[in-house]
Amino acid sequence: MQFKNNIKQRLKTIQGLRSFKDTLPKNIKKIIKKKGHIFSETLNNWKYIVGDKLFQICYPKSFKNSNKFGVSTLQVMTKRGHEIDLEYSKKEIINKMNSFFGYTVVEKLKFISFDDAQAKFKKINENENYVTNGKYVDRIKDIKNDKIKKSLLELTKLFKQK
Repeated sequence: MQFKNNIKQRLKTIQGLRSFKDTLPKNIKKIIKKKGHIFSETLNNWKYIVGDKLFQICYPKSFKNSNKFGVSTLQVMTKRGHEIDLEYSKKEIINKMNSFFGYTVVEKLKFISFDDAQAKFKKINENENYVTNGKYVDRIKDIKNDKIKKSLLELTKLFKQK
């Protein structure tokens, strides 16, 4: 093998066969060294770790590794109203993750709640009188983009007020 100087990414490149770790960019190497593989494995196996019931209401957001100042923490996003369910199963999730990896990976779980945007459009209140005709209300219901649907419904409410 011959060594060549390359100024783009690394100081030296190797012609011929390279190991996989030498082909990765520097940024990705840093993430993997900081145990970024833990978060990716957690994402891939989240359904197995928490079970089907909790899988529907939460997902992992980020993983912070332990250092001098703090313990290793997994941040989990939960739907609003389901925080108590996760709080009760917190110990089970930590034990299952640690047994999945084979050593103590997570010492603390932090829950962050969010509003479920899909629940807002499941049922449109039929008692409201819209200015638009019935056929237009049906067309608005058929729109798949939630932001457009919400803005059109707000527009009809404004016309009703005037």
